[in-house]
Parts: sequence; C-alpha cells; structure tokens
Amino acid sequence: MSNAAQALKTQVAIIGAGPSGLLLGQLLHKQGIDNVIIERVSGEYVLGRIRAGILEQGFTDLVREAGANARMDAEGHPHDGFGLSLNGEKVRIDLKTLTGGKTVMCYGQTEITRDMMEAREAAGLTTWYESSDVQPLDVESDTPKIRFTNNGQTYELSCDYIAGCDGFHGVSRKTIPAEKRKEFERVYPFGWLGLLSDTPPCDDELIYCQHERGFALASQRSLTRSRYYLQVPLTDNVEEWTDERFWDELKKRLPADAAERLITGPSLEKSIAPLRSFVCEPMQFGNLFLVGDAAHIVPPTGAKGLNLAASDVATLYKILTRVYQQGDKACIQHYSPIALRRVWNAERFSWWMSNMLHDFSDEAEGAMDKAMQQRFMQSELSYYLQSEAGRKVIAEQYVGLPYEDIPQS
Repeated sequence: MSNAAQALKTQVAIIGAGPSGLLLGQLLHKQGIDNVIIERVSGEYVLGRIRAGILEQGFTDLVREAGANARMDAEGHPHDGFGLSLNGEKVRIDLKTLTGGKTVMCYGQTEITRDMMEAREAAGLTTWYESSDVQPLDVESDTPKIRFTNNGQTYELSCDYIAGCDGFHGVSRKTIPAEKRKEFERVYPFGWLGLLSDTPPCDDELIYCQHERGFALASQRSLTRSRYYLQVPLTDNVEEWTDERFWDELKKRLPADAAERLITGPSLEKSIAPLRSFVCEPMQFGNLFLVGDAAHIVPPTGAKGLNLAASDVATLYKILTRVYQQGDKACIQHYSPIALRRVWNAERFSWWMSNMLHDFSDEAEGAMDKAMQQRFMQSELSYYLQSEAGRKVIAEQYVGLPYEDIPQS
C-alpha cells in the first residue's frame, strides 16, 4: 500500500449508492454486518435520476425487512392489475386474481432511494459520496480492497467481499478480465420518449399500448404525477418533440376512454432513452459480486430493471448472512447461478413483451415483410389476451417469480 493512502476496513464494501447498493447495505446492517458504500457522484445527483416506479411484491417485502418502508407503505399505491391495449381495445390483466393474491406497488425509484439514504444516515453508516478513481483490487484473494480518492485524499478500504452495484458504466464489471466474462447484447431499433408531468394519471393503473403508430405507455408516479412514453425512432431528437406534439401523439395511441381522461400540462422532464437487453456472465469473480445494472439491462417494457436488481440483492444478502452467521463460505459459489436463472427469465419476459408491443417494421425489408411483422405481433398479443391461461402467463411474470432459496453447501 502506498504511504499516501489512508487505511480503512469493513466487512462488505459496496460500490454504488443507488437503490440496490443502499438496500443491500441496509439489509446487511440489520444482520450486524458492517458495510461501507463508495459512490462516484453526490447524493443530490443520485436523487435527481428519474427512474422506474413499479415494484414487485418481493421488492416491497425486502424494503420492509430493511426497515425503510414507512413512507412506501403510507404513500405507495398498490396495483391489482394493468391494461394491455391492442389498437385501442383494452384488456385488463387482473394480477391479484390470476396470481392468487399478488400485486405490484407504484412507488418511484427516487423515493425508494431517498428512504434508503435516510435510513442509512439514521443508522450512522458510512457512505463516501463524490469519490473518484475507484479501483477494486485483489478481488480473487481473501483480502480484496478498494482504492479511491475523496476530497483529495487517497484511501484503501480492506474488506472481505465487494458488491458492485455501480451500474452499466461502472468499474465493477470491467474488473473481471475480458477473457473471463461473456456478454450478450441486443440493441433495439427504437427509443422511448418519456415525459414527466405534474398531472393526474389518465387511469388508475398502467396501460401498455400496441398501436399501428407505435408503442405507448401510460404510467404514473403518484396520484398527481404522471409518466408517459412513446416509441420513437432513434434518429429523433428530444428538441423536435414539443409538449403539444407529444400530447397529440399520445392521444392517438391510447384507448379512446383514456385519451378522453388525459390531462395535459407542461413537462417537468423529457428525454429519449435507448432500449437494450444485456447480460454479463458470470456475475461473480472471486470475492467480487455484480448486482443490478452492473450485470444486466432489460428493456423497460416489463417493469423488470429495478426489480431484477432487488432479486440480486436478496440472493447476495442471504448468502452473506449465512457466511457471517454460520461460517459457510462455500455458499458464495451459488450467487451467480441463482442470480442468472432469474436474470434470464426476466430478460426473456422483457424481450417478449417488447416484441409483442412495439413496431419493429423498420428492421424488415420490403412492404410485405413489414406488414407480416405487424400482423405477427398483433396475433401474438391477441392470442394471449383472449385466453385466461395466456393472461395468467403474463400476470405471473409481471408480479415477479419467487426468490430462489440458497442450497445447503
């Protein structure tokens, strides 16, 4: 170690103070496991990220176990179902009935992050915000460490395990040598133009729309804040989309009754997000574990991104609890296989939903191919919506599959 580096020590070092890193830290703390979080940007910047807001029941149960659920339970809105619209004809997917009582909750990722930050601060736990030059070191050894700089001082944090919760562009995945990891990626030929507004949602539940003009989603953050999306070409610039143009196009893609209820207003935020499916295998290298977007990205169509990160957290949390409480270090070998089974299932569901609901005709060659592709998509969606068995398949995936138990070593 360089003489210039100040030595620090913890049991679990977490890179990234997004919702997955904060949730993991809080859960570990509840089990008496010391942890430190290192974050590249400020806490205010983290809270400024506008992200998803539909939480699976497994996620909300984890938040309750972490003891950061008071505001979520008071202000979150349970959803018993959602709508799927095929060219203006809406079918409701009754989640509660089709899954034996399971539901999802509408509660913004920003609010989850805020609650976790406040819980971490109340517990007096350490978070190093605005850290630069973050380098995981010796991750294959029994004494991994993270070197980083904060406020001009270099630190070296020794630990037992490192959780890489630092997202797709973070350093954690890149720490695994290229020859030791395999990456799978599908980039979609369109983007989502999203608009956030302080207007009441046009429906009590989300509406996913498959329309000849392209996909649309009517989502929400609260009873007074709405989030809407339109499928647009990747060549579009957000500046081309005035608020008026957005609202006009949204009305054309929504079912008629929802379009009539739509209340428009000035946008608080407007952006175009590309869509991709991405998986890195394995999700573990030595004593470094990849969590959430560091290992996988899903299209937002199935509301799986944040929820998939939560299932990674649940698996790693259970493994580390067993390590420290029972001394069973052999169980860490189960992390990547268990996490990847759920990852690939969610990736498939999100890919499938994206294929059913979006217009892929730009990928087709020739007028006949484009027309056939559109008919295939409509037939696929119609088949599932007209059958209770088909609706049940969608509902079971949407509410989230059960978390897998850790086998005995």
